[in-house]
Amino acid sequence: MRVLGIDCGSQITGFGIVDSDEQNHQLVASGAVRLNPKISFSQKLLRIHHEIDNLIHAYNPEIVAVEDQFYLSNFKSVLKLGQVKGVVLVTAARAGVPIVEYSPLEIKSAVTGYGRAEKSQVQTMVEKLLRLPAPPEPLDASDALALAICHIHTSATQTRFRTAAQAGP
Repeated sequence: MRVLGIDCGSQITGFGIVDSDEQNHQLVASGAVRLNPKISFSQKLLRIHHEIDNLIHAYNPEIVAVEDQFYLSNFKSVLKLGQVKGVVLVTAARAGVPIVEYSPLEIKSAVTGYGRAEKSQVQTMVEKLLRLPAPPEPLDASDALALAICHIHTSATQTRFRTAAQAGP
């Protein structure tokens, strides 16, 4: 399974692509789309679209994982993040790639075992799970990788449940 995780941001949008056979995870690519603060917001959205579209066509993920909610107190920030997420969702949908969404609690629980983990703890666990020589940078990329790993773990669990249910009592 190849998963593209995307950590939506209006200044930096992180991405992480992971291959997995459900037992072993391997980093394919990660990084961030850094947006020039001097360009208009509409141009930022267009750049995010182009970069995500390029990633989808270059790496052919089977699924895209994004965060399902944003927990911010600043309405303007929530609105901007929602617009970025909308661009990501439309880009993936137009490419025919299914999309899944996970809450921050689900992501942190799947990667660290603790739903209230700090970003640095998530980054450390991503490093360990992917057997990387150093923590993935920037934090936006490690968050995106955590999204991909969350989907892999969740998908594996769902497969085990289906298999057990089919086997019966």
